[in-house]
Amino acid sequence: MTAALLVFAGLLVIGAPVALVMAMSGLAGAASLGGVDFLGIVADRMFSGVAGYVLMAVPYFIFTAELMNYAGLTERLITFNNAMLGRVRGALSHVNITVSVFFAGLTGAAITDTVAIGKVLIPAMKDEGYDADYSAAVTACSSIIGPIIPPSVVMVVYASILRDISVIDLFAAGILPGLLMAAALLVVSGVISWRRRYPKHGGASLAVALRAFFGTVPALLVPVIILGGILSGLTTITEASAFAAVYTVGIGFLVYRQLTPAKILRALITTVRFSGVVFFLLATSTVLGWFVTRSGIARDAAELIATASADPIVQIMLVNLLLILVGTVLDVLPALVVVAPVLVPAMLQLGFDPLHFAIVMILTLNVANITPPVGMTLMTAAQIAGVSYERAIVAALPFYLSHLFVIVVVSVWPAFVLWLPRLFD
Repeated sequence: MTAALLVFAGLLVIGAPVALVMAMSGLAGAASLGGVDFLGIVADRMFSGVAGYVLMAVPYFIFTAELMNYAGLTERLITFNNAMLGRVRGALSHVNITVSVFFAGLTGAAITDTVAIGKVLIPAMKDEGYDADYSAAVTACSSIIGPIIPPSVVMVVYASILRDISVIDLFAAGILPGLLMAAALLVVSGVISWRRRYPKHGGASLAVALRAFFGTVPALLVPVIILGGILSGLTTITEASAFAAVYTVGIGFLVYRQLTPAKILRALITTVRFSGVVFFLLATSTVLGWFVTRSGIARDAAELIATASADPIVQIMLVNLLLILVGTVLDVLPALVVVAPVLVPAMLQLGFDPLHFAIVMILTLNVANITPPVGMTLMTAAQIAGVSYERAIVAALPFYLSHLFVIVVVSVWPAFVLWLPRLFD
């Protein structure tokens, strides 16, 4: 175990790619457990890590998201939400948040949401008098709703790592926490907008609002198709994701008429690149996960947590703190594949519900995605807004606190997470 930990820490410190860190530390761990003979297991573990049928949904979800970006969905969602919220002070701030909620059902990736929404809304907010750092903060902090509200690539990856939990249950369990995140952000946005006297727009007529709504309906049917088919049992995850991709190509050509062969090619290239990263991470994480299971690290982690406190609330809060610390130096997917094989078995030994803890982990790691020093989502929004990362961090603090509130609620109230999945049992 010592050899694996040394390799893991050493490669991480020198900045080696996370997949390489996991592969090499897994190799060192396998050799320490059974010598050279154990190294033959590594290839088998890597193959099993990416052989799951459900993982076929990952490239389909990514492809669908890219197609919707190229089909001009962002502008239509902004127009619709602005028609609904234009009378409220700080209208564009609220629109930024609500668009992220709608967009979440189509992408499931925080960075994608930040770029797609930020490139349109951040300049518009600055032109209307919003502070640039505030515009970056609200964009980044609302974008992390994406991986919480299904469909979510992160949830598919989680289910492939911990195969005792279904993607369907994860999708259902993520809906209420995601909506609570949005509601908390809207409260903070409303208070700040009122105090700073941010502008509001004139109300749209009913005809304009209906026209904006009907313009978004074809696109908004994508998450309905995915979730409706999956939760009703009519389709599998993979079938729903494939149908969504075909449907998106159709509406991009026939309804919105903004998709071209060149744009589809660019979407395919992005899909292949991102899918390759995801699958390589999964393959190498399986090696590390196998070593963690065989070495007893998970058992030791459970004993350490139990030693710190016997109170379940204190235990899960300590784990949340650890997850945020991990998330400050690793992006969501790498952090997930590194810590899940260790923490999930440990928390199950302490009596936590696997579905409840899964949502807590995914939620906390996504909040860590806007936590310095890395905070890639916040850093990306700051670059789009043309402000320093430090100013964006300060502006994001009120929204960050609202996310911490949601983490506490979800952590201490398992029924809030489990109520909706139990309706579909």
